[in-house]
Amino acid sequence: MKTKAAVIWGPNEKWQIDEVELDGPREREVLVKLTASGLCHSDYHLVTGDMPMPYPVVGGHEGAGVVAGLGPGVTGLEEGDSVVLSFLPACGQCAYCARGMTNLCDLGGAVILGPQLDGTHRFHARGQGIGQMCLLGTFSEYTVVPQASVVKVDNGTALDKAALVGCGVPTGYGSAVNAGEIRHGDCAVIMGAGGIGVNAIQGARNAGASYVVAVDPKEFKRDKAKEFGATHTFASAEEALPAISELTRGRLADACIVTTDNAEGHQVGEALTLVGKGGRVVVTALGHPADTSVTASLFELTLFEKSIKGALFGSSNPRFDIPRYLEMYNAGLLKLDELITTEYRLEDINEGYDDLLSGRNIRGLIRY
Repeated sequence: MKTKAAVIWGPNEKWQIDEVELDGPREREVLVKLTASGLCHSDYHLVTGDMPMPYPVVGGHEGAGVVAGLGPGVTGLEEGDSVVLSFLPACGQCAYCARGMTNLCDLGGAVILGPQLDGTHRFHARGQGIGQMCLLGTFSEYTVVPQASVVKVDNGTALDKAALVGCGVPTGYGSAVNAGEIRHGDCAVIMGAGGIGVNAIQGARNAGASYVVAVDPKEFKRDKAKEFGATHTFASAEEALPAISELTRGRLADACIVTTDNAEGHQVGEALTLVGKGGRVVVTALGHPADTSVTASLFELTLFEKSIKGALFGSSNPRFDIPRYLEMYNAGLLKLDELITTEYRLEDINEGYDDLLSGRNIRGLIRY
């Protein structure tokens, strides 16, 4: 079939809307008609070349829609089912899945390779195969994905809102609750109040943190952070430090979640200064693959037993957590509507990313 898709053909180029050929689903693959796709900053790494992925690529890794076709061997799904796409596939059989660490499934090694799991492409244009961001390619009204990336949800689910639960919500929320282990009475700091950060704020708030401190240079994002549960906001870590010390009577924060647009080495050191003894720094933001420099006090790291860890997908389990977050939304315990700042047509995707980079968006949404 033919479908329109937003394709990045090379580094430092704009997204181009092309009519592309889409093959049908093969063994254990699913054809999905997308309802909506979120504009996540991770896809912008394709534009800058920071994502080590071969071009060309159909972007998009945060989406939800309806099953439109099934390949051989697919079980548990039928045409017409409502689904959310997880940007991390989960096979359920590898050692990591067996240990409950499905966000680290062995299939995840394929998410930045370009082709599908069997090494062949489903999208084609200009005489060549086109890769799919995280095996998904949600910047297209139709896409073919592995069944391992499909999470069935209740029919009748608001799929435009559910799209956000494919990446941003569990990544942020889980970074605070799962990786950050934020508990009742804690002081939590969130560095970066964008689409991931505000969900980390929601997680910290729901976990019972007494103080949820948002740090972001953009006033718009600091104002939005308060709507999602931030008790205090500051423009920089330097500005936040004395206030955090006063709030906690000198103990400083229990956890700091780094959800900035890009992870920079100096931010780890800043985060470590904001947490006290036994404090936890969780790095969720994605850094440049060639950047190996981190500036931090090793003296404090050891003597104060501070820790630094990474978090992928918020250490979440897609098949368990995606439906759970939607249940929380239905129960009024999780904000999804408020995450969507602006809706766009697929043709306006470059405008959407301009808005994101300028700090005017918490989450932009492409509605098909």
